Amino acid sequence: MTLYLPELSLSNTQFPDPSLALAEPNGLLAFGGDLSLGRLQSAYRQGIFPWYSYGEPILWWSPSPRAVFIPETFKPAKSLVKFQRKQAYTVTLNHATEALIQLCADTRPDEETWITEQMLAAYKAFARAGSCHSVEVWDGDELIGGLYGVSVGQVFCGESMVSVKPNASKVALWYFCQHFISHGGKLIDCQIMNPHLASLGAIEIPRTTFQDYLLESRDTSMMAGCYDSQQLFTS
Repeated sequence: MTLYLPELSLSNTQFPDPSLALAEPNGLLAFGGDLSLGRLQSAYRQGIFPWYSYGEPILWWSPSPRAVFIPETFKPAKSLVKFQRKQAYTVTLNHATEALIQLCADTRPDEETWITEQMLAAYKAFARAGSCHSVEVWDGDELIGGLYGVSVGQVFCGESMVSVKPNASKVALWYFCQHFISHGGKLIDCQIMNPHLASLGAIEIPRTTFQDYLLESRDTSMMAGCYDSQQLFTS
């Protein structure tokens, strides 16, 4: 069966309506274009994100259902609370964003990662522009994990999580949820459900519901200081 997929122009940053995304593969909307700051900003404001592997063109997605965390209902497992009480990892926000993005890429084989060199360069530039943020987890002076993603008003669009020591990404999510709520955050997008996200409490909502959240929240600023470089936890 032949499928029609729109090719994006390099001359503008317009996207097809997300409702036109394919059902199979779920959410595939368009291909081509570039990873310029303007295009990425336009994409995330519409609930669209790039996801592709080495050797493929840039592919753009808007899946349904959408995997999300409702941060106000997030509760860490008792085992995680006990672990962190004993281990006392340090948790920071925007202390080492480019290093965290690089760590996410370095811990995955090239044949399994979507964090290509092109994506690395784009999201590091996105971070320098103030739209991509990271939560870092440290064991002493060693960066051992965390998460990064893109802020769109009161929505945070998670891109990747990483742990090189036990529970690091879970600790990052736990403390970020607390911080995010306290600064007016409404929703954390995690794109496509997988067993790990489900085990942490992610739920699925229809694309239309996600788009409604995004439309209502994307132009509302978080409270002052939300994404300033800071410590979220230190022993």
